Amino acid sequence: MMELLPEELRNQLPKLYAQEKTDEHFVFIKYFLPATNWTWFVTEGEPRGDDFLFYGYVIGLEKEWGYFTLKQLEEIEFRGLTVERDLYFKQENFSSCLKRWKLERGG
Repeated sequence: MMELLPEELRNQLPKLYAQEKTDEHFVFIKYFLPATNWTWFVTEGEPRGDDFLFYGYVIGLEKEWGYFTLKQLEEIEFRGLTVERDLYFKQENFSSCLKRWKLERGG
C-alpha cells in the first residue's frame, strides 16, 4: 500500500490555521480515489494523537473546505481501490489546482 504521508511531506505541511489569513491557500498534497471524482487538496495539517488531522478542499459528493484525517483516507476502499497520493502533483496555489482538476475532468 502506498505511503500517503511520507516524512518529507509531513514536515512541509503548515500547522492548522497557518494559512487562515492568506488570500489564497497553497496546496501541498493531492489525494484521489481512482475511478471516481473524489479528490482531496491538502493545505494544512498536524498530528492529533495517533492520527494526523488535515485541512483542505474536498471534492466528493459536495465540494467544500473541511477537516479529514489520515486514518479516514487509509480506510476508504471502493471496489478494491484505495486512496492514492498523486505522485506527479505540482504544489501550487489552490485556484491553479482547481483549474487543473476541472481541465482534467472536463468540467
